[in-house]
Amino acid sequence: MVKPFIRNHQYNLIKKQVGLLQNACNTVSDPKVVESVRYSAQSKIIEAFPDTTELQKQTLEQIAALRTPGEFQNYLHSLEPYMAPFSELTGKQLNKLFPKIKKLKAPDLTAIDYRYVTYVGWVDIATNRLFLVYHLNGQFVGIEGRYTPTNKGVCFLCNRHEDVALFTAVSKSKPANASPDYYKAIGNYLCVNSDVCNKNITDVTALERFVQEVAGYHES
Repeated sequence: MVKPFIRNHQYNLIKKQVGLLQNACNTVSDPKVVESVRYSAQSKIIEAFPDTTELQKQTLEQIAALRTPGEFQNYLHSLEPYMAPFSELTGKQLNKLFPKIKKLKAPDLTAIDYRYVTYVGWVDIATNRLFLVYHLNGQFVGIEGRYTPTNKGVCFLCNRHEDVALFTAVSKSKPANASPDYYKAIGNYLCVNSDVCNKNITDVTALERFVQEVAGYHES
């Protein structure tokens, strides 16, 4: 049996490619164009899984045989048992991640379907703070920063045009010769609604770079 190996952002990428292929099958009359889209979709999906086993690869490559709306839907449904969920969080863990916040207003952790989560994020409107938790290198990392609402914009994590806020966090990274009062803030436009962002995100490169820079982690 194939063990869970598909993370949320990878599942979103698969859904995106399936949607493009299904649209081509429904609207394009030239078989060569459809096959080109099919090849592109399959290639991008396989590229998103550089460390797959042969059995996992065979599971993903079933997209090559899809033709009808029912087959596309069944393919996506068949992948759900292979989704690797985000590690479940507890209120105690959140308090450890944000020890300086005395009255942390956390989300309802029991209501989260962790299969469809790349990061856990929420806003405390009363304090204009935005919180983000990501699982990096085997451990939870908590980031908190100032939340400044804006209008529509492109989220730096999911690259979609959504309701965004300017999320500004103070970096813990310091140059070796930095003075004691060294200060560096990092700001990015981020989806106000993390549920929307988690449904859109197809790549974690920007997220991991941001978390590493703010948290003061350095890749070995």
